[in-house]
Amino acid sequence: MGVKQVIKSLDAFPRAEEHLLQKTQSGALVSIVGLVIMATLFIHELTYYLAIYTVHEMSVDLTRGETLPIHINMTFPSLPCDVLSVDAIDMSGKHEVDLDTNIWKLRLNSHGHIIGTEYLSDLVEKDHATHNHDNEKEHHDDSDKKLHAFGFDQEAENMIKKVKQALADGEGCRVYGILDVQRVAGNFHISVHGLNIYVAQMIFGGATHVNVSHIIHDLSFGPKYPGIHNPLDDTVRILHDTSGTFKYYIKIVPTEYRYISKDVLPTNQFSVSEYFSRMHKFDKTWPAVYFLYDLSPITVTIKEERRSFLHFITRLCAVLGGTFALTGMLDRWMFRLLDALTKTKPNARSGRR
Repeated sequence: MGVKQVIKSLDAFPRAEEHLLQKTQSGALVSIVGLVIMATLFIHELTYYLAIYTVHEMSVDLTRGETLPIHINMTFPSLPCDVLSVDAIDMSGKHEVDLDTNIWKLRLNSHGHIIGTEYLSDLVEKDHATHNHDNEKEHHDDSDKKLHAFGFDQEAENMIKKVKQALADGEGCRVYGILDVQRVAGNFHISVHGLNIYVAQMIFGGATHVNVSHIIHDLSFGPKYPGIHNPLDDTVRILHDTSGTFKYYIKIVPTEYRYISKDVLPTNQFSVSEYFSRMHKFDKTWPAVYFLYDLSPITVTIKEERRSFLHFITRLCAVLGGTFALTGMLDRWMFRLLDALTKTKPNARSGRR
């Protein structure tokens, strides 16, 4: 036996003579259905191969000496901008004087439309060692000294008249911007604590009349990456005929997002739990919205990846080969069924021989 004959004997796909083949309508129908199925599966596999998926990894957070950016965008529909202040405190015990802060306040009318803009430069930073998160007495004492230094009576009267008119007009305030704080546990809160306690008493007639209803449009701790979900976005808390303090306990998880292009985006994601404390008539504290945050010691790394080409070829051969084999079996079954049915009829002609 020659070499050519040996090679021919290895042919796994022998072909019959053309005159021995017979084409049928059932075979054409099965072929069309098979081609449609194979084309659909090919498109599906190609889309699956081109799609980018993410892999999550966890490791110990080793970052040191960096700042934590806090993006704020909130609306207070029942408080004018003149009475709102932003206070930031951290657990380091340091008295920060050069905190990079860019906070703006937008005056809103009763319909929520902007009527004025103001840059907020009264960020208050306190030493945590001598500050109690729930006690604002020291806060008001500091404001009292400042107002005395600049002529308390006249300034207080102007403030009272202006704020009362704003309250009567239904003014609100939108606070937005970025706080850059130390990368340690701490809190920031938005409240009327910047006012002198006596001025606040004359404006509102007591802490129970301070309405800290708020809408959180956006609160994040870094740039956003694809698929991130900030749980406080679009949070609405409206109070009716009551007052109190909102506290959001936030657990920040340092995160790195690695794009398939190898670019790295350092950011943070977080979880949150919420607590509301109703204000009573003889409470010594004033309503506020607190955000108390702590950092996780674990870093999450999210990587974008794409499936290998060999993986794509393997899956493609499996689905296309399987479809071809299945349609071949279906064609043989249909031919035998039709052939059996025609033989049972008298004077029926054979479809194939």
